[in-house]
Amino acid sequence: MTEKPTRDELVARLVRAGELEVSGEDLAEAAAYFDTEGFRFHGPDGFESDFAGLSAYFASVREAFDDRSIRRGVVVAEGDHLACQTWIEGTFVREFTQSPVGPLPPNGERVVFDLINIFRFDRRGRLVEEWVRMDNRHLLRQLGAGESCADNHPGSAVPSS
Repeated sequence: MTEKPTRDELVARLVRAGELEVSGEDLAEAAAYFDTEGFRFHGPDGFESDFAGLSAYFASVREAFDDRSIRRGVVVAEGDHLACQTWIEGTFVREFTQSPVGPLPPNGERVVFDLINIFRFDRRGRLVEEWVRMDNRHLLRQLGAGESCADNHPGSAVPSS
């Protein structure tokens, strides 16, 4: 992009980047939506990552969950920042290696990751920073981690795009 992207262009890029990360359809195209060298992820409980860490997380989601989908809720834009609610869903059929409490065995249930995201874009329309908040206790219950595990790790991190 030669000119600064419009709000609608940023929203379209955000939606497409999420679709590609969740589906795994074209990871090279997905990477094109990010500043892969400078990207920073800020998650719950002080969790920090870079683009490689985010990519590894989504690889673990693709491995553990079948019939995945992603939806974005109302998007609020202010300058180079977009905020939205995101729902990532899938059927938990294989071990999830990057749950907030470490590897968990599958339970066959439909799981919904309910996220609040804030994204920052650079002048070229690439994602350079993301902040995520979510209810990890609710996620852990869906994953079958049990009440005691959820209570002992209420602020553990799970990244998203």
